[in-house]
Amino acid sequence: MIYLDAAATAPPRREVLEAMWPYLTTEFGNPSSSHSAGESAARALTAARETAARVLGCRPGEIIFTSGGTEADNLAVKGLALAGMDRLARRDRPAQEGAGAAPHLVSTAVEHPAVLESLDYLQRRHGFSVTLLPVDGTGRVDPEAVSAALTPQTVLCSVMYSNNEVGTIQPVRKIAARCRAAGVTFHTDAVQAGGWLDLNVTRLGVDALSLSGHKLGTPKGIGLLYLRGAPALEPVMHGGGQERGRRSGTENVAGAVGMAAALALAAAERDDAARHTVTFRNKLIDAVLRDVPGALLTGHRSERLPGHASFCFPGTSGEAVLLELERAGVLCSSGSACAAGSDEPSAVLTAMGLDRATAQTAVRFTFTAALTEDDVDRAARAVAAAVEAVGGLAPAPACSGQGPTSQAPASNPRLMRQMVL
Repeated sequence: MIYLDAAATAPPRREVLEAMWPYLTTEFGNPSSSHSAGESAARALTAARETAARVLGCRPGEIIFTSGGTEADNLAVKGLALAGMDRLARRDRPAQEGAGAAPHLVSTAVEHPAVLESLDYLQRRHGFSVTLLPVDGTGRVDPEAVSAALTPQTVLCSVMYSNNEVGTIQPVRKIAARCRAAGVTFHTDAVQAGGWLDLNVTRLGVDALSLSGHKLGTPKGIGLLYLRGAPALEPVMHGGGQERGRRSGTENVAGAVGMAAALALAAAERDDAARHTVTFRNKLIDAVLRDVPGALLTGHRSERLPGHASFCFPGTSGEAVLLELERAGVLCSSGSACAAGSDEPSAVLTAMGLDRATAQTAVRFTFTAALTEDDVDRAARAVAAAVEAVGGLAPAPACSGQGPTSQAPASNPRLMRQMVL
């Protein structure tokens, strides 16, 4: 079997499981307890926070452990936006007696559903105004468009570091600099970037950053949110006041230990792993584009994650291609794992300009640095055979060589009204 679905979840790493094992067995105390078992757990949690902070280049107190990337995104977007709304109301009340314009949020049409659905919730339930910026045919947003969208009412901008479906890397440093110049808090969903890209928050210039452990080699159920300084944050989880009151609930000590171990390993191996993997990624892309006439690479050709290759095969069914590939021993996905089972075309691909029919032919190959040249060769042959088996290809949509060039709005009708086109 060749596993090419690491963007959905990466295989757990033995070193991570070994680091976690004591806290799943003998060291089982609650870190809030004052006895020796609790104190041992608390020390482990503190050490995990310190390790994560070293990797991210921040202070330990700026790390909040969560249940995963989705919770980290929800906490960042909702928590910072609601706190920003209160700050905005206090600012405007003396001059306008509380009748100021609605608080404003800026993001893109290709964000993960954890961000997009949080924005939709804030719009529906709290009256926020939302601007979703379009992307080009490669899935990238223009930093100048971000600058133009910011207003005195903007309390948060959220743009992902790299896309989960097509692998495109956003110009996060440039966007963060523009947000900082405008005095707007900037969050990035870095879940897919973990292990591949620089996570130093000072160099990135971000105010908040979300990560998920199971993309890095931990079991599912652990993530973190970095928050610069001590910003006002409205908690999403209420209860016992853990994580300095920002995320209540008994901490997942074993998960935090595993998250820290995975981050440290990824940081130590990142440069070598990226160089090694880019070579094989490009080999797979070249082979598929050569051997499958009409195949369309989605996402940016070079500004993409090292372990990410995604295609559309017009005239086929993405799900049918997946079944053929699995019969050949190649496991991959048709796009975002979060949208599995949905008949709707990918909102990311339609936002990039692909028509609905072509977007439904998407297949995504994502892998770890353990991929070998033999794996690549076998996978490429399997792709060509699978596409041929399900009926061949229709002519590919016209494109510039970097992906589709037209722009389309997001699929969420409530947020679509706020898109800037």
